[in-house]
Amino acid sequence: MHKVDLNCDMGESFGTYKIGRDAEILEFVTSANIACGFHAGDPTTMRRTVQLALEKKVAIGAHPGLQDLVGFGRREIQLSPQEAYDLVVYQIGALYGFVKAEGGVIEHVKPHGALYNMAAKNTDLSEAIAKAVYKVDPELILFGLAGSELVKAGKKIGLRTANEVFSDRTYQQDGSLTSRRESNALIKDHVEAVNQVIRMVKEEKVLSLQGVDVSITAHTVCIHGDGEKALDFAQYISSALKEAGITVAKISDFI
Repeated sequence: MHKVDLNCDMGESFGTYKIGRDAEILEFVTSANIACGFHAGDPTTMRRTVQLALEKKVAIGAHPGLQDLVGFGRREIQLSPQEAYDLVVYQIGALYGFVKAEGGVIEHVKPHGALYNMAAKNTDLSEAIAKAVYKVDPELILFGLAGSELVKAGKKIGLRTANEVFSDRTYQQDGSLTSRRESNALIKDHVEAVNQVIRMVKEEKVLSLQGVDVSITAHTVCIHGDGEKALDFAQYISSALKEAGITVAKISDFI
């Protein structure tokens, strides 16, 4: 039987803005990656998003990013492995306080944006992030781009790791995501996006923009919550995966 986790980046706003839509999307996902204040989010948003995730029984994960509010954490910033370690520990700790106060637990960590993509290829950076996660709690699950250096670093240090794939992004033949700077980086058609996911889960392959099939492992699927049709897509992919015989479950249930 095929199983997959559905995760969504959340809490990427300020005050109460957009929290209502996050609450609706939580009906259809199994994991919530909550922004920790560096690339987006603030204390109020973190608290409310944690509360909502617990109400919906959705797994909570920390979503640490680069300290870049203006660029939403999507601009590369050069930093040393020690700096990466420190900012990840700091941000997990910030979310941990709210989760602990509400009687919950953090189950996973998924780096955001540029930090995520940099760690996918940079061994030193990925090992620093994996070490930060492990030192905070070796029971945490580390999310990383499928087949990336971050996943390898997590396994090396002894963490459970989840290979993440993307429903709305195109792939290069080396298994990396097409840069958002490119016009063909995003898949906007819901049917095309879901068909890509189903193939990744069932056949462990994805068609790159170069026309070459790339081997891929899919433990968790990212859906983005900041698009205009995010809620519609969350509902559609949840239903479509089940119709395709794929069980949607929390990552901790099968990793």
